[in-house]
Amino acid sequence: MDKKSFEVLLKELEGVVKDLENKDIPLDEAVKKYQLGLELSKACYQMLEEAEKLIVKEIKA
Repeated sequence: MDKKSFEVLLKELEGVVKDLENKDIPLDEAVKKYQLGLELSKACYQMLEEAEKLIVKEIKA
């Protein structure tokens, strides 16, 4: 996945969720969107973890 900002990743994830909420989406497209959503979610979580580690490190310093 390209290096994108947290905000961009979150916006893309929101778009995926919105697409998945559409009841007319074909199953194969829904599965692809779901997989993309998992990847975006994981990337966001990792960025938050890194930010938390940095903040904790600064507080302890």
